[in-house]
Amino acid sequence: MGKFKKKTKAEISIPTSALPDIIFMLLFFFMVTTVLREQDLLVEQKLPQATQLQKLEKKSLISYLFVGKPKNVSLYGSEPRIQANDVLINTKDIVLWVNQEKDKLGEAERDQITISMKADREVKMGPISDIQFELREADARKLMYASTGKVEN
Repeated sequence: MGKFKKKTKAEISIPTSALPDIIFMLLFFFMVTTVLREQDLLVEQKLPQATQLQKLEKKSLISYLFVGKPKNVSLYGSEPRIQANDVLINTKDIVLWVNQEKDKLGEAERDQITISMKADREVKMGPISDIQFELREADARKLMYASTGKVEN
């Protein structure tokens, strides 16, 4: 009888000890870089273009007002409406809204609140001036108008 040699199978395995570390690094990367939408827009937004732009540093002091025609015309009508924090409000409710936004901030930051108004380009100046008047009544003196990119000359 002939001698048979046993074949040794060399098992090649992929090291998986670093796999959980890689998965957690990817998880943290996506958690840090993902931006979540804070509000659902209830009004139409076609922002006008600007001639001068300035970027703000501290975005925690900014509160947003959206002005435009409601998306659900059958429920809210076709007149321009004001949206603040996922709710449609009237101009007389702006003072109450500003005070609620100031209460969310610290004591030292309440005077530094900035209102960013994102108004649709089709909105007439009447509702905008009414909002400006109510913001003056609420002592919110810093007003910023949001726009898209800069107009090329």
